[in-house]
Amino acid sequence: MTSILLLGSFFLAHQTQPEPALWDNQVDKAVAYLRKSQSADGSWSSKLSPGITGLVVTGLLRTGKVPADDPMVEKGLRYIETLINPKAGHIAGPDPKVQLQNYVTSVNVMALVEANRETYRPVIRDAARFLRQLQWDEAEGKDPKNDYYGGAGYDSKSRPDLSNTQIFLDALVAAGVSPKDPAFQKALVFVSRCQNLAGETNDQPWAGKINDGSFIYSPAAMGSTKTQDQATANGGLPGYASMTYAGIKSMVYCGLDPKDPRMQEALKYISKNYDLNRHPGMPAERASWGLYYYYQTLSKCLDTLKLDEIKDSSGKSHHWRVELVAELAKRQKDDGSYTNAQDRWMESNPDLVTAYALIALAHAKGVKKP
Repeated sequence: MTSILLLGSFFLAHQTQPEPALWDNQVDKAVAYLRKSQSADGSWSSKLSPGITGLVVTGLLRTGKVPADDPMVEKGLRYIETLINPKAGHIAGPDPKVQLQNYVTSVNVMALVEANRETYRPVIRDAARFLRQLQWDEAEGKDPKNDYYGGAGYDSKSRPDLSNTQIFLDALVAAGVSPKDPAFQKALVFVSRCQNLAGETNDQPWAGKINDGSFIYSPAAMGSTKTQDQATANGGLPGYASMTYAGIKSMVYCGLDPKDPRMQEALKYISKNYDLNRHPGMPAERASWGLYYYYQTLSKCLDTLKLDEIKDSSGKSHHWRVELVAELAKRQKDDGSYTNAQDRWMESNPDLVTAYALIALAHAKGVKKP
């Protein structure tokens, strides 16, 4: 591994794309780890969450190195099939916890889309229809003036947040829902309210307190962020990188013009706060909270933008694809897994974090579907 890392450091300065050997080595080791950690029923860490299997299958297939007919993936897909609920239309199990319906259905939609099988198309279509019903809108008595409007939470009753809304949009895009579908324009209302940017698209009282273009976790119910437990003294809610990348990606999905001030200010924020050693926006004591969630969200966003290079606050250019692959290589365990020592948002679980890493690696390489 040392020689590969040294080779990777050379390519950091000379290439705009990840060094193939460094990328292949990581993916191969991660795949080998997941072969060993898979449960007999085809799942990964299902007792922790039934959604982890969907993320693992998605990560495996997106790398392009593991086909859908690989025995490991076949078993994973069979487990996901047990979560299909034809009556309700979701993919969260026969009697799921209500709080899991959006997240688990969304990640499983993406896994089934990656598998690219004709038999899954009706399931994906029904799941997309189910997901649209979870969005807060007029059906729940919310109009565009309400801070819940357009967002998605863990279920139809939960307070909406940007994390759930971005994965809800990921699933709709993967399912092939038309960008003209009203769900996207409703979501844009909510996503815009998540941004620290005062103006006609964000009427929340905290929006102009920081005004740096970053995104927070949720604007609903007075707003909340994960950078700190309470608002600042003047009522501000500091944003952070993973939600800002989620916000940018979501605005792209919703068809926002790249020249729109919302997009421009968000891009300025990620440029000023580019850092792969920590989760930007988080205070020192929370620097690794959600680190791998940040990596996979960053990679999805920048790959969606087809952006290969970022300039940081000093004006230095960074080829993020190369740097992210090198950073993940340093963090991979000897057994091929990844894990986060700061156990927040289930990131001490190696199956989940290895899935995040594979998704990030796939987007860093820019793997295209066949």
